[in-house]
Amino acid sequence: MKFRTATSSRISGRALAALLLAAWFLLTPFGASAQLAPQDPRAEPEAATGWQEKAPVTAQRHMVVAAHPLAASAAREMLRRGGGAVDAAIAAQMVLNLVEPQSSGLGGGGFLVYWDAKSKTLVTYDGRETAPQAARPGRFMVNGRRRDFYSAMKSGRSVGVPGLARMLELAHARHGRLPWRDLFQPAIKLAQDGFPVGERLNKLLRVSRASALSREARAYFFDKTGNPWPVGYRLKNPALAKTLRDLASRGAEAFYSGPISAAIIGAVNSAPGSPADMTYWDFSSYRAKERPPVCAPYRAYKICGMGPPSSGALTIAYVLQLLEPFDLGKEPLNPNALHLVSEAQKLAYADRGRYMADADFVPVPKGLLAKSYIASRRKLIDANTAMRRAEPGRPPGARHDTFGQDGTSENSGTTHISIVDGEGNAVSMTTTIETAFGSGLMTGGFLLNNELTDFAFLPADAKGRRVANQVEGGKRPRSSMSPTIVFDDSGKLHMVLGSPGGSRIILYVLKALIAHIDWGLGAQGAASLPAFGSRNGPFEIEAGPWAAGPTRAMRARGHNVRISPMTSGLHVIVSREGGLEGGADPRREGVALGD
Repeated sequence: MKFRTATSSRISGRALAALLLAAWFLLTPFGASAQLAPQDPRAEPEAATGWQEKAPVTAQRHMVVAAHPLAASAAREMLRRGGGAVDAAIAAQMVLNLVEPQSSGLGGGGFLVYWDAKSKTLVTYDGRETAPQAARPGRFMVNGRRRDFYSAMKSGRSVGVPGLARMLELAHARHGRLPWRDLFQPAIKLAQDGFPVGERLNKLLRVSRASALSREARAYFFDKTGNPWPVGYRLKNPALAKTLRDLASRGAEAFYSGPISAAIIGAVNSAPGSPADMTYWDFSSYRAKERPPVCAPYRAYKICGMGPPSSGALTIAYVLQLLEPFDLGKEPLNPNALHLVSEAQKLAYADRGRYMADADFVPVPKGLLAKSYIASRRKLIDANTAMRRAEPGRPPGARHDTFGQDGTSENSGTTHISIVDGEGNAVSMTTTIETAFGSGLMTGGFLLNNELTDFAFLPADAKGRRVANQVEGGKRPRSSMSPTIVFDDSGKLHMVLGSPGGSRIILYVLKALIAHIDWGLGAQGAASLPAFGSRNGPFEIEAGPWAAGPTRAMRARGHNVRISPMTSGLHVIVSREGGLEGGADPRREGVALGD
């Protein structure tokens, strides 16, 4: 198969400039003096807070793209000291715990995809949170009806056993170069000395309900008058500094036994709405896991990512396999491509909801990506007319009535880190505490997740069939996190990417892949391009002046169109002959740094 080099020339001129200007025009009203209306967390896990136009960044040796300049700087420091991609990822994540606390941290979990350039092996690590062993399918039901979503997510019953520390320790033991304790020092220093509150954190605190945060969290994020700390205020976190010092000296065991775990259990079991069922056994028995990667071909590339309990790589592979025979054109956001992509996504999301969940509890049908099955599903795509809603199919080896219709509402207060080190090793890591500020519970200087609301609230559908993603003790909730690594047809590393964004993460990563592979955009162009797609519902397109044309075209084909903020956080690295090219999503405050 002949390798086709993707270039950024097609959108690096006036077309991209117009898109960026339009985005700036749309989003600059979210300035310091603007009022932000509260948003439905099921649709927008983290509110839009503005647009920061960004240029592509190039490097020769190594590169990191992370969601905050201080985190990216900490990662680059480790790379400059001879550390590898995993070392840099850990350093960045610890700083993000401090400077981007609404999105990820020690109180949550994540997935890590690692490419070892020397051995040419790809491994994936699962640090997803688990439900307490005492959890039962009706956890989010009251008197036979589903519990109100907001009250559930801001309660103790929503907190899963965090997995981040175990996952990072496992990855470091296998791939780290620098001493574990050294990776925590940048975050410890910032926690002790303080860091300037950023514009995004300030704005998200202004649109959040302070009453939904625990007393400890309110005391940390707000002043005595009830106002969030202003932009530039030097915020110190001595409690987190102590937690990080304990982890640095004792390893992840410090988190899963002793005072840290005791404080988490106490906070969860005494919180309003808590079933008081999280135990020391839940912590001591938690294990991060190595999982087999999911890879699939697309054009001249191989797209790889995380398997269940993430639905990301399987759904992305499903969509791309459906699209393989179609010509998506060369012009970004052309109506024909938007229609075909959204129709393929409807079919993939239908099967995702029926068949994908924690693989330790729910085996995914082996024929889900079989060529014959994908071909049969592709026949359901009409090139000119939209289907209203796709129904699940019956992959080879699966009984159609095995699982019921899923009604999961997935959110994600999430972050993503992309790294390539000096030896060509790569990390794509997405981490989360679910909704912005998680459960609102805080202990040890970090927020606790509300990840268990990523399970289906209703354990069975209207026909009485159990749902694959129902709550069960020790189970990991299904996720859309999609840390992705792409290889060219010669097996060389080509692209590292991922994004936050709840169940839209899959849409965002697909957008970036198609933007680069089919439309020739570079790393920054792929990250900046307006978001679009369908989660087996309406066709969604990012709000902005660019939405008018696609909206008319899609409605003409029968699509129900929804225009809304789509707050991705794509962080993209593209490997080229001359070095590395990085792009950070202009919708958030991330940066690309390299040497």
